[in-house]
Amino acid sequence: MDKKAPQDSQKVKEAGTPTEEIGSSRREFLGQSGRVAAGVGVAALLGNLGNYALSYAAGGPPIKIGVLHSLSGTMAISEVSLRDVVLMAVEEINKAGGVMGRQIEAKVVDPASNWDLFAEKAKQLLLEDKVSVVFGCWTSVSRKSVLPVFEKNNGLLFYPVQYEGEECSRNVFYTGAAVNQQAVPAVEYLMSPEGGGYKKFYLLGTDYVFPRTTNKILRAMLLSKKVPASNIEEEYTPFHHQDYQTICGKIKKFAAGGGAAVLNTINGDSNVPFYKEFGNQGLRAEDAPIMAFSVAEDELRGMDTSALVGHLAAWNYFQSVDTPQNKKFVANFKAYCKRNNLPDGENRVTDDPIEAAYFGVYVWKQAVEKAGSTEVDKVRKAVYGQKFLAPGGQIMMDEANQHTHKPVLIGEILKNGQFKTIWRSKGLVKPEPWSEYTNPEKGCDWINHQGTYQKK
Repeated sequence: MDKKAPQDSQKVKEAGTPTEEIGSSRREFLGQSGRVAAGVGVAALLGNLGNYALSYAAGGPPIKIGVLHSLSGTMAISEVSLRDVVLMAVEEINKAGGVMGRQIEAKVVDPASNWDLFAEKAKQLLLEDKVSVVFGCWTSVSRKSVLPVFEKNNGLLFYPVQYEGEECSRNVFYTGAAVNQQAVPAVEYLMSPEGGGYKKFYLLGTDYVFPRTTNKILRAMLLSKKVPASNIEEEYTPFHHQDYQTICGKIKKFAAGGGAAVLNTINGDSNVPFYKEFGNQGLRAEDAPIMAFSVAEDELRGMDTSALVGHLAAWNYFQSVDTPQNKKFVANFKAYCKRNNLPDGENRVTDDPIEAAYFGVYVWKQAVEKAGSTEVDKVRKAVYGQKFLAPGGQIMMDEANQHTHKPVLIGEILKNGQFKTIWRSKGLVKPEPWSEYTNPEKGCDWINHQGTYQKK
């Protein structure tokens, strides 16, 4: 699992394009760089100037949106592709006539995996750039950092990544999974005869909100299912941690008797040395499968996947989902990356957060058109109950709690870095912001209550 050779990355500005700033490569730390060809930039400039002219003539000035993803630092491995797919959705919508006859103008900023900078950039987008909506964040700590900014200024954030729950802000729409739509069904699967009947669990994560809260829920769940506390290990490492020799040694000892699985909530580039060391110590999926909650096709692009075959991940979408709309989505994303000379071009892949970031833009578009306005309060009400035929299948926005009804999929890593779906939920799973294992008395409802409320 060797990283690709580091190269320089660059930020390229295209004056007059919908994005005032196109960020640096997704792989700054993995080191894949791209160059935007001058001819492409000129063509895009002329094309967009034409679109703007049409927009003013048809329906008024462009609608400004914000894109808030780390384009550098430890989270660039995951977040650069989310920026790319949001801009692809913007391009598609603009080519189709825009929103209410108006073009979309994207303002892209790079908070550089710096949580304090996330808040500053969010404030800039809302107060200086005066965007109507923001699409962004990956880690829960970044979302927690911007939350006060959005709530104080009544902004609107579409958050596209699975998360730990225990939150239900009226200023956030969560298009990723809640814990009951990813981690909980994944562990239920591992404990089932179909999933291997595992009885020991090593909970390993990055030391921040998502892993600690998710593991708190999973520990409560395991104990409620009569798994002895002695069969549960829990450990955390800092962001960008690179040395997993000692931890993998512990896992090897823990798994020696059989029946053990690893629940992986590591985020960012630390996954590369973790999986590499896991294989170096002779551990394979048949010894102790790793069930990952933040490793998808995009992260696997930077790894040698030959030693990862058979390990697992739980998501709501895989690139391998066999639907006509997904085949078109995958082909369009590859073509978009090639056309814009983005790193890896047509070899790029799609994954769960990429899909969730993509359909979030369309859900917002539908809501704006239903509301006949970009005003946050009107758009928020219009989002409730929205349905959209996403690449992975139809999804639905909850009618009260700001989350998304989604299917749950468990996939097995193949040698080519793709996933083979080995389990799928029956239909869409309703999101539960508050877990039945840690907060059964709490619910979230922005229609009949003021957000989080106490169940009777």
